[in-house]
Amino acid sequence: MNRRNRTLLVLGVAVLLAGLASFGVYQAILQIPVRQVEVATNFTVVAAKSLPVGTLLKKEDIKLIPWPAATPVAGGYRTVEEVVDRGLTSSVVENEPLTSFKVASREGGAGLPPSIPPGMRAMSIKVNDVIGVAGYVLPSSRVDVLVVVKADKDSISRVVVTNLQVVATGTMIDQEAARAGKAVQANTVTLLVTPRDAERIALAQNQGQITLALRNPLDTEVVETNGVRMGSLLGAPDTAPVRQVNPRGQVRMVTPPPPPAPKPYTVEMIRGAKRSEETVK
Repeated sequence: MNRRNRTLLVLGVAVLLAGLASFGVYQAILQIPVRQVEVATNFTVVAAKSLPVGTLLKKEDIKLIPWPAATPVAGGYRTVEEVVDRGLTSSVVENEPLTSFKVASREGGAGLPPSIPPGMRAMSIKVNDVIGVAGYVLPSSRVDVLVVVKADKDSISRVVVTNLQVVATGTMIDQEAARAGKAVQANTVTLLVTPRDAERIALAQNQGQITLALRNPLDTEVVETNGVRMGSLLGAPDTAPVRQVNPRGQVRMVTPPPPPAPKPYTVEMIRGAKRSEETVK
């Protein structure tokens, strides 16, 4: 067999093997089960951009996008008309689905009111650089409220309410500054309180001077104190009632016993042959 015939034979065998391989691949592809891709048949309303809490939603703030019918958004909306002219009760980011948990009712309006949970109240207090912790009391911060009250010749400082959430600093209810860690100077701070706490703070503002103490938001422990009086601040024994818990878990307020009276001074007197002691008052 000459060289030309050998070349043609090798080429033919190669073509045959390639054809067999292609046929095998084709048959294998035919055996693969058909996978149906889910086609979106519903729509949901999402935010067209990042929006802060309290925003009154307009058409340019939202958009309608396709959404898989098999995985609907819980509490979501399917039409733009359901969301327009309603306020946000929580901040949202771009393309985040809008739900009934983050959108107030149409009667609720916009701004701060719709973001107040049922049973709670928003209460503003006047602050300055010192009371407001140098401007670091920001929306979403947690604070304690202290009051200093002057009574007769004595004064007392005590924690009035603990672990309150700040919902606004001045007129700012957005949390962007809080995320950036920037201080914000404002004349008022709005706190989220119960009606009972609102009464305590109102009385504290009227009868004394209040101060805010910033706390770690992860620190939720309730600490009860007896307050500090001027006498104990200057070293005198504290006679304020002390909270005690017995082994059964019962709580009672116990007043410490008064300190013992100081011993009187005595002077030894010698008159001639007589010796005596006299008490000096």
